[in-house]
Amino acid sequence: MLNVENKVIVITGASSGIGAATAKLLAENGAKVVLGARRTDKLEKLVELIHASGGIAEFKAVDVTDREDMKAFIHFAKNKFGRVDVIFNNAGIMPLSPMNALKVEEWDAMINVNIHGVLNGIAAGLPVMEAQGGGQFINTASIGAHVVVPTGTVYCATKYAVLAISEGLRQESKNIRVTTISPGVVETELGSDITDDSAKEALKEFRKIALTPDAIARAVLYVVSQPDDVDVNEMIVRPTASAF
Repeated sequence: MLNVENKVIVITGASSGIGAATAKLLAENGAKVVLGARRTDKLEKLVELIHASGGIAEFKAVDVTDREDMKAFIHFAKNKFGRVDVIFNNAGIMPLSPMNALKVEEWDAMINVNIHGVLNGIAAGLPVMEAQGGGQFINTASIGAHVVVPTGTVYCATKYAVLAISEGLRQESKNIRVTTISPGVVETELGSDITDDSAKEALKEFRKIALTPDAIARAVLYVVSQPDDVDVNEMIVRPTASAF
């Protein structure tokens, strides 16, 4: 039996890509999923799809960069289902560019979503999990948390931060599991906000061997389904053909 059925699992960045694929897979395996993103039209369709397949799902608009908004999202899940077992801090953006392009607003946006978004999820969920005696955080990092590439300097820095935050939280926690998922190249909307032409072309080339989001969803299912005394701390999932 998978250790997933009836778990209340909160997912940010759930309107597409890895978040949406994970929501569907977890719901298929009996989890109660609570989905958050800014695009509520996509969330609504995803929840309808899960309901049509016999799953349990709710959704709420959330801006992960807003601490109070994130807190309201987590409490929405708790009020609906009585507890929060897993928080999948998955929202992220990746407007790649060379440093000398000086796209400083994009740097700030990545720091706000990729770092503050994870911290806000932890700040909102940690008191809830400590009060109920346990829980699990899963934070999406990247292969960019292990390898720095041209045009990815700031993005990689944010993902190194996710890795460090996750490890620090793990060391401080006695009954809360902490996992970092580091995907390699995956075919998602990530990078659709790239404004630098050279970075856009490089990503297009890189994605010729991309995984589908389902590959990462299966990794999330695996770490959630372990017995409560087993904490899978990090998973790197990348295409077999990838050099990075």
